[in-house]
This record gives sequence, C-alpha cells and structure tokens, in this order.
Amino acid sequence: MSQPANDRATLLLKKQLSELSRNPSEGFSAGLVDDENLFKWEVMILGPPNTFYEGGIFKAYLDFPCEYPNKPPKMKFISDIWHPNIGKDGSVCISILHEPGEDKYGYEHASERWLPVHTVESILVSVISMLATPNDESPANVDAAKDWRNDYLGQFKKKVRQCVRKTQDDL
Repeated sequence: MSQPANDRATLLLKKQLSELSRNPSEGFSAGLVDDENLFKWEVMILGPPNTFYEGGIFKAYLDFPCEYPNKPPKMKFISDIWHPNIGKDGSVCISILHEPGEDKYGYEHASERWLPVHTVESILVSVISMLATPNDESPANVDAAKDWRNDYLGQFKKKVRQCVRKTQDDL
C-alpha cells in the first residue's frame, strides 16, 4: 500500500533537512522558517564568486507542495535582486522548478524540467549557477534581460551592485 503524498513529502523533507544540517553546502544555507512546518524553507544564498553578485547574501523562500517530490517547490527571493530569470516580485524562473513533463511552448525538454530526484541542494546549486549565467532567452524580468544584453557593464552591473549593497546593509 502506498503512502499518502503528504507523508512521503514530510519524510523526504525531514531527511533532506537533516542531511543539510550534517553536511552544509558551500554557497548557501537552508532551514525551516518555522519548526512546525516542513513545507516552508528559508534559504540564504551567497552571491557567486567572480560575478556582480559576489558579496551579497540573498534571502529567499522555498515553498514545497504536498505532492513533493512529484511536483516542484516554488522559490521566491525576499531580498531585492536584479536578474533576467527572477521576476520583479522575486519569483525564480528556472527550468528545474517548472512542472514535470513536456513544455507546451516547446522551449524546454522534459529532461530539463522538474524531476523527483531533485533535492533542496540540487535546486539551490542550480539557482546559484543561474545567478552566474542567466538565460536571457526566456526572461522573467524583461528589463533585467535587456540590461544584461545591451548594457552589461553599465546599467546591469550598477543595479546588481545596488542589490548586493542592500543585502549587506540588511545584515
């Protein structure tokens, strides 16, 4: 007899939280917002070295659905961040957080989208990689994508560095 989705999600999230506590990863920290709710996590991401984000400490939330790991969590930055793949509201737009299966627009392959093997760690490593190398072909923030393409060393760098300074001021 199979376990209800919520029980499977709870067990898996407990296991991942325990693993991250025992073996912290470089570049981010993650934990529960509230010890009573395994489905909402707070993460702190260090701006990747050798990028305009370096020196920033960006706060975000991961909200897991009851159907996890069959459905992906949603990720939203709380810290201001200027990036082509992060909406102005902070919502992260990255392939591995898109619902599993074929993309109805034909942009992504099913293998690039959510798979139940993804963990909190693999999600955050992918987001850190996305910070370093944005995909301006499919932007969540069109203005940031334009800055990335047309004025990388000017407006884009200036806006990112302002966000980095703000995270340092918030400490």
